Amino acid sequence: MNNTALKDEILLQVEKPARYIGNEINAVMKDRDKVAVRFAMCFPDVYEIGMSHLGIQILYDMFNRREDVWCERVYSPWMDLDKIMRQENIPLFALESQDPVKDFDFLGITIQYEMCYTNILQILDLSKIPLLSLDRTEEHPIVIGGGPCTYNPEPIADFFDIFYIGEGETAYYNLIDLYQSVKNTGGSRRDFLLEAANMPGMYVPQFYKTEYHENGTIKSFLPIADGVPETVRKEIVMNVTDTYYPEKPVVPFIKVTQDRVVLEIQRGCIRGCRFCQAGQIYRPVRERDVETLKEYAVKMLKNTGHEEISLSSLSSSDYSSLQELVNFLMEECARKKVNISLPSLRIDAFSLDVMSKVQDVKKSSLTFAPEAGSQRLRDVINKGLTEEVILQGAHDAFIGGWNRVKLYFMLGLPTETEEDIRGIALLCNDIAKLYYETIPKEERKGKIQIVASTSFFIPKPFTPFQWSPMNTKEEFIDKAYMTRSAIMEQLNQKSIKYNWHEADVSMLEGLLARGDRRLSEVLLKVYQKGCMFDAWGEMFKNDIWMETLEECGIDLSFYTTRQRTLDEILPWDFIDCGVTKSFLIREWEKAKNAIVSPNCRTQCQGCGATVFEGGVCYEN
Repeated sequence: MNNTALKDEILLQVEKPARYIGNEINAVMKDRDKVAVRFAMCFPDVYEIGMSHLGIQILYDMFNRREDVWCERVYSPWMDLDKIMRQENIPLFALESQDPVKDFDFLGITIQYEMCYTNILQILDLSKIPLLSLDRTEEHPIVIGGGPCTYNPEPIADFFDIFYIGEGETAYYNLIDLYQSVKNTGGSRRDFLLEAANMPGMYVPQFYKTEYHENGTIKSFLPIADGVPETVRKEIVMNVTDTYYPEKPVVPFIKVTQDRVVLEIQRGCIRGCRFCQAGQIYRPVRERDVETLKEYAVKMLKNTGHEEISLSSLSSSDYSSLQELVNFLMEECARKKVNISLPSLRIDAFSLDVMSKVQDVKKSSLTFAPEAGSQRLRDVINKGLTEEVILQGAHDAFIGGWNRVKLYFMLGLPTETEEDIRGIALLCNDIAKLYYETIPKEERKGKIQIVASTSFFIPKPFTPFQWSPMNTKEEFIDKAYMTRSAIMEQLNQKSIKYNWHEADVSMLEGLLARGDRRLSEVLLKVYQKGCMFDAWGEMFKNDIWMETLEECGIDLSFYTTRQRTLDEILPWDFIDCGVTKSFLIREWEKAKNAIVSPNCRTQCQGCGATVFEGGVCYEN
């Protein structure tokens, strides 16, 4: 084992020292002197969350298949170690070699959610890499961002050298080859970035300029370097069966958020929920071959020793070979005494039958996501779920022995009325009532338990709701209070527990989700004032954010509660994700009239994803 970057006395001072020592099972070790390119792969949150991310495991495996590349992992140090590293002047290091990140060729950061943006600055700062891209020199790593938040990279554009738009398996090898070629011929950092900007899926922010109208909206967004394209199209893997997948994922030393083998069964979703960004940017749906998945399952369980396996997908019930795969896993897992986790299932007869076989019904709860309390509003968001289907699913679940139900809703959806909000309470009450009507008193295993949770709707780029205003903080709080009051009026209120999300965090997420480059200054200042781990409730400092927005002359309402016009240039318009703006406009108009669009397998809606020439678009 390598010497650790942290002395024993430091490791003894911090919570969970195993976060920082590396050397886990299946971690890849190489001779640093025999590789040409070193890549630090970072998840800007704590080890337990970063180790649960499948995307990093896939890229880690893919990079390390090349003999000339060594990919290592980096996570955000928790606050206790952060303080010590600053005091002791210890640079941030990669887990495998324990070498400083600043000595690597690349620092790749996956950006999964907006509230981790200040952690990105923490990573750069602790690594002793200049926070602003334009301040970096030949001796600094190329900082590259990937993940869903790169579909609007503008609020963090000043901090990155490159954004990789799309799925990582397609162009990274070419990017590394280009890097080596430029380096070997004496080219500069700028030479590499200029050539990278002409590669598919690569966006180099420093070669683009934004100009604004007097009212603050974008006047133009154009390249300022010769040969740099005006639009960047996402990279996508059309054959997801024969691409990279980790048969030996790294096994953490400590319990992490997703402590299990993960089988990604498909990418994309056929459903077309109008609030869901993932459902749009990952189009079209592409399925993995079921025989390949069976092989992966056997190998990964053997190579990790994990005691649970989970299916990963935006909508597992839509995977065409689900029944065959689940039957295989049930047989395989029963033999090995391994648990099966089946998230993202619709609650139908097949799903309930499977879950009753793989779960302890007495301990588990069933999850429904109606998203809205009324049928009208579910049609607005194109949820594709009727009250009849919800109640039938609940009825079948009660017959199957369940008496605990979780329900997820959103408040603040476009066109929402008081009647829609009260509908949340009515639906909860109807489900509770159905339990007592379905299960005879002598057969009940206690009372029905319903947990209703509401989050606040945040419009996201590349969705039909990208033009929609958000509610104000006060409106969100009023709606949560209205929901709680309506639940307390119900006959079965004692069986219903109500949880709601923090409005302050939602407002900031809305700001960053649809923001532009002017927010970089805000992010820099709030970080300098001590903001980090904003996604963690106990760490979030809303007063500092509000104070800094005012200092920078940024109007929160301009980015959150303002209605955008359809002809406005949006900060992310230069990205081509395959889904056309004309399709999103059609869906926005349908939403306002509560018109439902069929799913992709029922009828093509002409979203534009056929341009990729595969997947569900070409099934028939």
